[in-house]
Formats: sequence, structure tokens, C-alpha cells
Amino acid sequence: MQSVRHIAYSCAAAALGLLCLAPVAVAAPQDGPPPERPPVGGELLGKSGVQVAPYAGAPALPADLTGQSWVVADAGTGEVLASYNAHRQLPPASTLKMLFADVVLPKLDRTTVHRVAPEELMAMGPGSSLVGIKEDLDYRVDDLWRGVFLSSGADAVRVLAAMNGGVAQTVADMQALAQRLGAQDTHVITPEGYDMDGQLSSAYDLTLFAREGLRNPDFRMYCSTRWAQFPGAFDKVSGQRGSFGIANTDRLLGRYEGLIGVKNGYTTNAGATFTGAAERGGRTLLVTVMRPNNSSRVYDETAELLDWGFAAAGKVTPVGRLVDPAGPAQGPAASPSAEPAEEPLQQPIQIAQPPQATPVLPAAAAKSGAGLTGTLAGVLCMALGGVVALRARALRRRRAAALAAAAAEPLDGARVPAGATAIGGR
Repeated sequence: MQSVRHIAYSCAAAALGLLCLAPVAVAAPQDGPPPERPPVGGELLGKSGVQVAPYAGAPALPADLTGQSWVVADAGTGEVLASYNAHRQLPPASTLKMLFADVVLPKLDRTTVHRVAPEELMAMGPGSSLVGIKEDLDYRVDDLWRGVFLSSGADAVRVLAAMNGGVAQTVADMQALAQRLGAQDTHVITPEGYDMDGQLSSAYDLTLFAREGLRNPDFRMYCSTRWAQFPGAFDKVSGQRGSFGIANTDRLLGRYEGLIGVKNGYTTNAGATFTGAAERGGRTLLVTVMRPNNSSRVYDETAELLDWGFAAAGKVTPVGRLVDPAGPAQGPAASPSAEPAEEPLQQPIQIAQPPQATPVLPAAAAKSGAGLTGTLAGVLCMALGGVVALRARALRRRRAAALAAAAAEPLDGARVPAGATAIGGR
């Protein structure tokens, strides 16, 4: 019996020793909240103050800039040549209509005719800029877009938003596209950019919206249109429908060499905002200026930064870049006629993700012993038990043969000979 116990204890001790060497899954220690994501477009763009890295002989930046945030970028390569508080969140005013156009313009055929319902012109903020749309009249989508880009008409935006499924749907679409474009500073509440608490964007994000829009030839056409005739009401005497002229409120259009557009904005709360694009010598630059000291300065400072950007091309190291859309479109599809984007000089910035925690055994498995430890113990015991069983059977055969030859008592009542191994247990 002592031999049996000795072998059983040896088996258990061997199994326990091997189990002590087995790795056990544990939870990773918590070292505080996950790290914050780096600024979109590069680390320097997340810093306050002027960011510029000139070579020797590069022109100096304009000395009289008062905008609270601005960006100078190459629309083709995405390089940010210089910036000032690029990611500072500020009210965008009507420059947010660029994002609205990025979402809705590719969805609607510009030849479509739409009759305006009274409810489509309701709930606009007091003092909103209007192009002069009348209820119960027909308008071509083409004319509505001129009302958006030239007159910054909130009424035109509301009608187009209704055609897109409503204001709430359009706001959701705008927010989704902003996220896909990498515009993490933007929070959309109204499609036309009317002042609302929490509606914010940044010079960096507005530049992204302009760059995305300029890839669409229709967007480019509308934002560069200087004047147009807009449908009016019917004349009661002649029965003919009249029209009236509208002019683009962008004061640089037609006055700055090579200017393409894009969109201006102003409210009492936001101050003046403007994103302008200009082309010279095959290079297209984008400049966004937000909230200068005087609203009229927004055009002057944009022109000064465009001048600097063209003169500084090739003479500065980029301080960041405009990221490209992240993955396939999940919102509106790109316009079939849109121009392909130029290949960036650098790869888009990859946003770091929080580290993954080490897997932890489920509570049920830990409680029942069915985890890694329990499984390994079972395997070891089965293996050791099998070896012992084989040895015991061999000894029993020898013992039985000896007892039979000696005409001993039956096997069931026999005492286990010395050196034999008993298999059993509780």
C-alpha cells in the first residue's frame, strides 16, 4: 500500500510542478486613460502660434495678419506650407456650405425641377442670407446651387436639404462626411452654417472641405461664377415669370489673379471667414482665414497669404498635410464627373489606436477550472496515469500467472505482491 501511495503522490507532485511552469493569462495593468490621438495632418498643426519652416531666402510671412486661425496649403499635393492655430475650433458661418455642397451636390441631377413646399422655407434663423425663393414655384436644381454659392442663400440650402431627405438627414450626412475626410474639429448643427451653440469647425477642416469640393467640376463651376440670373415670381399682368440678377459675394473673385473661388461667410458671432483657392503656373493653393480683427480684412489677409504661398513654393518645408479621405465612401458617392485626386507626396497620417489589453480568462472558466490551467492539468494527469496503468497491467499478468501455477487463492482476494502497482482512487 505504501508503494501505491508513493507512486500516486509522485504523479500528483510531477503534475503540480509542471503546472507551476505553465503560463497563466492575466489582465494587463491599467496605466490610466488611453493616449490622445495626434493632431490630424501632423504634430506641428496641433501647436498654437505660427508654424512655418523656411529655407534660406524664403519670403517672410505677411506681418499684419490678424486672423485667429489660418492655413496655407497646396491643393494638389496636400502640403500645408504654413499655419496659425490650424485646429482651433471657431464658428464657421457660411463657409460650412462647402461641406453641404460636398454632400448634396453629387446626389442631385442639376436639370431636375423641384416645386418648393411652404414647410421647406420654415425654421430658418432670423437674419439669414436669402436668395429670394418663393413657395409653390418651380426651381431647377442648377439655379438653387447658384443661390447657394453666389448669394449664400439659406433658403436655397433648405430646399436642397429637403430634396436630400430633410434637414436632420442632411446634417447627419454632413457630419459623416466630415469624419471620413478627417475633419475632426467640425460639429454640424445646421446645414447652412447659421450660428448655433456648439456648431464649430477650423481653418484646417474648412480647407479640407474646399479641396474635396474642387475635385468636382460642378462645384468648381458654381464657386467661380461671378453673376447669374435667378428665377423670380410670375408677373400678374403678362403671366410671364421674371428673373433678377445675383452676384457672387466673394470680393476677391475677378479681382485676384487666378482666383477660382471658394466660399465666404459672416455672422456677428463668427466674424468673417473665408476659404479661397487660386491657380498660377499649374499650382493651386488654398487659404482659409477665420475671424480677423476687422471683417473686411478677411479678403486682404487671404490675398496676402496666397501671394506668400506662390512665392514660397519650393522654399519651405511643409509643416503638415491635408489628409485624404479615410477608406471607401460611406456617405454620398463621388460625382461620376469628378476629377481624380492628385497623388499626395506623403502617405496620409495614420491615427494611433489605444493598445489592446491582454486577454483575460472568462470568469466562468476560472471558477470551474476549465481555463488554461485546468486543461493542462487534465492532460498531464491523463498522460501520467496512462504510463502507470500500463505498468500495473504488466505486473498483474505476471502475478496472476504465478498464483495460478501455485494453486493460490482466487485473484479477487489476493494481496497485492510487493512491487506491484494498484490502480484506483476515489
